[in-house]
Amino acid sequence: MGVIGVQLVVSLLMATLMQRLAPHYSIGRWLLCNGSLFRYRHPSDEELRALSGKQKPKVKRDRRQNGVTENKPETVPKDINLYLEAKPITPLDALVLRYFLDYQWLVDFVLYATLVYVFTEIYYSLFDIQGEVNVGVLWCLLTLAFGIKVLFSLMAHYFKTEEGGERSVCLTFAFLFLLIAMLVLVVREDYLEFGLDPGFANLYDNVGVFLKQQGVDIWPLSIARLIFKLSLVGLSSFIGACLTFPGLRLAQTHLDALKLTADKPLIQILLHANFLSPVVVLLLWVKPIARDFVISTPLGKEKLQLMSDTTYNTVRLWTIVTLCALRLAMTRYHLQAYLNLADKWVDLMKKEAGNITMIEIQRKISRVFCYLCVVTVQYLGPIILILHSTLLLKVLGDYSWGFYPEPPAFSPALDVSPTSSGPAPEAEEEEDYQAAVSHITAALSALRSVFTPLFYRGLFSFLTWWIAACQVVTNLFGLYFHQYLMAS
Repeated sequence: MGVIGVQLVVSLLMATLMQRLAPHYSIGRWLLCNGSLFRYRHPSDEELRALSGKQKPKVKRDRRQNGVTENKPETVPKDINLYLEAKPITPLDALVLRYFLDYQWLVDFVLYATLVYVFTEIYYSLFDIQGEVNVGVLWCLLTLAFGIKVLFSLMAHYFKTEEGGERSVCLTFAFLFLLIAMLVLVVREDYLEFGLDPGFANLYDNVGVFLKQQGVDIWPLSIARLIFKLSLVGLSSFIGACLTFPGLRLAQTHLDALKLTADKPLIQILLHANFLSPVVVLLLWVKPIARDFVISTPLGKEKLQLMSDTTYNTVRLWTIVTLCALRLAMTRYHLQAYLNLADKWVDLMKKEAGNITMIEIQRKISRVFCYLCVVTVQYLGPIILILHSTLLLKVLGDYSWGFYPEPPAFSPALDVSPTSSGPAPEAEEEEDYQAAVSHITAALSALRSVFTPLFYRGLFSFLTWWIAACQVVTNLFGLYFHQYLMAS
């Protein structure tokens, strides 16, 4: 029996489709070039001269001391009657966008990873699978790694700017999230029910049993717990720094999207729900508000049991998935609100006095469109991280979607001793194959015995909650900055 079996075939099929279909059919390219988004074309030199009433000047040159000559930049009045032309984004236009290839590859990979995950969920629900590796978990882990890698590359871009203001913002928020993570990790389980402490205690016991069989001593529990918490704090600070500018950008596009849909009250309600969705995710793990209030509501001197713990775990998973779907549905309004910044800048320019160079007008307008993929990744990145962290929480934590009973919370540890292989076959190739399968199966059994669902529940509950917490902090700060500080 194979270690992976039919899942390996599906994974190879998805990888082949992703490679073959990407040049022709790409969900990332379709998201930008489906005709629903409009960019603003910058005016040409002739159009600006016509609006300002100027003729094409004669060639005038300044001679510098080193003998190099250059043309003087042409200027036009700022209050010219300039109106930008809006046109749909085409695939040819998208090729000039910054980080377009990284964005397209990430979005396409997320789509295929989600399809593999859905297949594995159906596969495991229909068949009683024992000993096979869940390939959907591997795809989700790769999605998290690639998503953080792309967000980190965008953050590194801010560090390379000459001004350095963005660098200071990232470092400040990284230190802020470091402090917040330290405070969160000392909160008792009675208030934030991540399950980190019992999960780590279970991991410590399993690792101790495994290392004793290898003849290795384990660190004391207090030192191991301290190292584990410090590692989580460092990871939390890094994730918070990567999510800083996505949160600040979301606050700006949220305000602009509300102005864009001023005549659509239903869309505005959805935009507000989209902006507040990370707050809902935060409350799902606050035990006094969520579990104690939702599961059992006070009714006089007694408590009315509304749902079981298993049902609440399922509802929590579906709530996060629904909120991610809502945020994905609001993508168009946020991206169009960002593209409208070019027209907004022109309106502000008309109210100013003086002259401005034509190249500056063209640069300001074209720069908005050139960074569209950066804004799109900043908008979709947190959705990708929180969605696939939730999917990993469901699988590795042995939760249920509600279609079949949830497995027991405390799975019995598997035997970590190496399993003996069966009788050696006569053929040498068959013997090598059986030995390889035996070694892989023994290694996977040992791994599953050490990292149990109880540990994964605590780890991915905290990771999902922390991604939402980073969004809440940066979104609220960005809202305050763009609505009050910038206005003043």
